[in-house]
Amino acid sequence: MADVNDVLAANRATVMDFIAAAERSAATWTTPRAPGKWSPSQVVEHVARGLEEGANIVSGAPSIAMPPAFLRPLARLFFNRTLKKGAFPKGFKAHKALDPSSGPATPTEARVRLEEAFARFDKECRRQAASGQHVVSTGFGTVSVEDLVRFNAMHTRHHCKQMPGAN
Repeated sequence: MADVNDVLAANRATVMDFIAAAERSAATWTTPRAPGKWSPSQVVEHVARGLEEGANIVSGAPSIAMPPAFLRPLARLFFNRTLKKGAFPKGFKAHKALDPSSGPATPTEARVRLEEAFARFDKECRRQAASGQHVVSTGFGTVSVEDLVRFNAMHTRHHCKQMPGAN
């Protein structure tokens, strides 16, 4: 299994790539890429909320409402499948609490928003890893800190592809 420092460094690199993509999107910052899709600003807000939610889960702070207990095995299958395949499946919809109506006003504000959200996620993951404890998620069950970080990095990469001019 990967060391928490390694996966957090890789996640930081992914967040920095995402920030760079956001900054390149300044010309279309508040314009959705297609009808019914998010603008770059909204994508940034969604990713920041995902980082914050991850920090809440790791720290044991209140987090968003998750599916009822009988649906949680499906959420765990999604988590495991995503880690195994190394990518989010197409067509997956965000939890309503992570669905932004707006986001940072500028790419400069987006950088600050994402750096602050990542810093908290990083701090909580390091604290949890140092305790030797796994993470208990209301959605996915008990998972390792490293797997949660890898999942979060995949989430960020998934959304980086949605930025204008992404490769």
